[in-house]
Amino acid sequence: MQKLEFASKPENIGIIERLIDEIRDGEGFQEDCYGDVLIAMTEAVNNAIVHGNKLDDQKLVTVEYEIRTQDLYFKIADYGAGFDFENVPDPTSPENLEKPNGRGVFLMRQLADECEFSDLGRVVELTFKGVFQPA
Repeated sequence: MQKLEFASKPENIGIIERLIDEIRDGEGFQEDCYGDVLIAMTEAVNNAIVHGNKLDDQKLVTVEYEIRTQDLYFKIADYGAGFDFENVPDPTSPENLEKPNGRGVFLMRQLADECEFSDLGRVVELTFKGVFQPA
């Protein structure tokens, strides 16, 4: 398992974008998975920075990741108060369509093959299956 930690600054989302690019440039990555991984991960990290740690650059975001044969696994953690991940408003409901935010959890759940929250929502685990071709 590899691990990254960085301060809760919006510009640090670039760290994750570069990481995804490095993983993509590795052997056997399925190019059609790139967008799903990139969007879900930038949403997860943005949520940790903005909503979890409330842009407090004294609080860290931790990202652990691992290539598991054909799958790609991520664990993102923040040090915020958490949230009720079971009752997130549906951004596709008519009353929410015009709202400028509230799509991150929805996108993670739609784009990752597995999306699990724990520790009161401070930790999210995302698994993308079949990202790598078998050797």
